[in-house]
Amino acid sequence: MPRLYDSRKRVLVTGGAGFLGSHLIDRLLEQGHDVLCVDNLFTGTKRNLEHHHGNPRFEFLRHDVTFPLYVEVDEIYNLACPASPIHYQHDPVQTTKTSVHGAINMLGLAKRLGCRILQASTSEVYGDPSIHPQQESYWGNVNPIGPRSCYDEGKRCAETLFFDYHRQHGLEIKVARIFNTYGPRMHPADGRVVSNFIIQALKGEGITLYGDGSQTRSFCYVDDLIGGLISLMESPDGFTGPVNLGNPTEFTMKELAQLIIAETSSSSPLVNRPLPQDDPKQRKPDITLAQKQLGWNPKIPLEEGLKPTTAYFRTNLSA
Repeated sequence: MPRLYDSRKRVLVTGGAGFLGSHLIDRLLEQGHDVLCVDNLFTGTKRNLEHHHGNPRFEFLRHDVTFPLYVEVDEIYNLACPASPIHYQHDPVQTTKTSVHGAINMLGLAKRLGCRILQASTSEVYGDPSIHPQQESYWGNVNPIGPRSCYDEGKRCAETLFFDYHRQHGLEIKVARIFNTYGPRMHPADGRVVSNFIIQALKGEGITLYGDGSQTRSFCYVDDLIGGLISLMESPDGFTGPVNLGNPTEFTMKELAQLIIAETSSSSPLVNRPLPQDDPKQRKPDITLAQKQLGWNPKIPLEEGLKPTTAYFRTNLSA
């Protein structure tokens, strides 16, 4: 039977000071829940949460999930992990530890408490995909020893742990495979394509296209993504996922650059650079499962979502 979410819950969000985590906390507080945010502030920042200062239903705890955590909560969203290549390659061993040890510690906490836990996994588990678009049944094409492996394989191992805890201990799990997401509060130095292009355009710098700019990505606005995460958490007990969450509308990098140049009224030129190692050539979610099981569809088109995202960076660059 589906759980009823009409009463206040105490919800733990690891990685809650980050881009996705802070938006998730906003939504959970709007729903009337108590929220415990846990973050070591490696890539997250308290600025993302300062608007909750003084809210009696919000609590912040600085903590690294690679160490055990002893708290009392009703459900857990495990979002803790650097999620951009620049950040997760800065300390690749720690990235793997965060994914694997962090999963073990949060699963152990959920087991002790008997509560439901959601894992924020990633489309990177598919690697450089040999099928397109990617369905959840696809096992992926991942280089296990490359510079991106700390993140890709760390997240794959975390999924393994989640499903083994589910099979072995009967733990209620939910696994979301998150595709490219953008919006306000993206880290300005995370090296992701949307934030990179917007900052370069606002500064009038050359917009960096790797290769010929024909590689594709699909971009989901953060509000849509958060709705998907909460719908997954609230879904019936028997549905574990993994489930793709992302916007299936596909854009080439060159098309994205042109949209951002138009939105920012920039005169930035396009500058081509060599493709990074193991960079996927195409990435697009098949969201049939999310549509069927969660009734979820992203609603905000890229052109619309770029407006508040650009406004956020414009304000922060001038601050």
